[in-house]
Amino acid sequence: MHSLAFNYNSETIGGSLILHADCFDWLAQIPENSLHGVVTDPPYGVKEYELEQLQKKANGSGGTWRIPPDFDGSKRAPLPRFTALSTREIEILRDFFSHWSELILRVLKPGGHLFIASNAYLSQIVFSAVAASGIEFRGEIIRLVRTMRGGDRPKNAEAEYDGVCTLPRGCYEPWGLFRKPMPPKMTVKDCLDKFQTGGLRRMTDGKPFNDVIESTRTPKKEKEIANHPSLKPQSFLRQIVYASLPLGEGLVLDPFMGSGSTIAAAASHGYSAIGVERHQEYYQLSIDAIPKLRDLPITLPGITQLTLPLE
Repeated sequence: MHSLAFNYNSETIGGSLILHADCFDWLAQIPENSLHGVVTDPPYGVKEYELEQLQKKANGSGGTWRIPPDFDGSKRAPLPRFTALSTREIEILRDFFSHWSELILRVLKPGGHLFIASNAYLSQIVFSAVAASGIEFRGEIIRLVRTMRGGDRPKNAEAEYDGVCTLPRGCYEPWGLFRKPMPPKMTVKDCLDKFQTGGLRRMTDGKPFNDVIESTRTPKKEKEIANHPSLKPQSFLRQIVYASLPLGEGLVLDPFMGSGSTIAAAASHGYSAIGVERHQEYYQLSIDAIPKLRDLPITLPGITQLTLPLE
């Protein structure tokens, strides 16, 4: 695994490797059939994590980031305005994921799974781009969570059209589930024998992994550890990361690592993982956040959690 660091700035945290790199550049360099699974939550407007847009978010001036009003006394976090994307920006988004998926297809082992987060508005664009690369669409994992997206009255006409909402209030988050095709005539058993891939890991109680997972918004204690605008809760991430390696062995990648929550989830199961992040601020944050997120005691339905020694 460490040979995959190349000349990038990197850190080893337990059995995981994190890199400060652009994932497109890094993916183009690593050998074919190197990874057993990919679990990631990419940027979706593509431009929302550009330095100019991040600065606008930090200043509270909006830009691509919508600054929503407080809700029931709780301050709501900034949200990317995906519905503000132009036709041209949607085409850029499609091209972005088409190119990225071609790289993922090359580096995944046959039978390796890709879990990719999305949202109800953009999932049909992103998932179709991924499938067009040749990675098999296998379904969706539905994270049931009230995100507070949508449900707003018409802008600048809230009083006039008080009984209207422009979009339904979001109550779920779709994650695309994909698999690199297995070689012709190869069965799942053959794939498991040769590549340790091809299926999904069952829960420790013997029940299959489900495609609907009840969830909550990310707890405050996790946000305090890792201040990232799209941080997913460990209670959810640990379930999908667990399922990504059918035999509990292999190498999981998060090419859009952010503050390292997926890497922490992998480490909580004793999995080896690689995280790649191009923003220096988030890469530095992940070095401190990953061990702290990993060590949070969280009860998972159907999964007996490992007791890992603290470093």
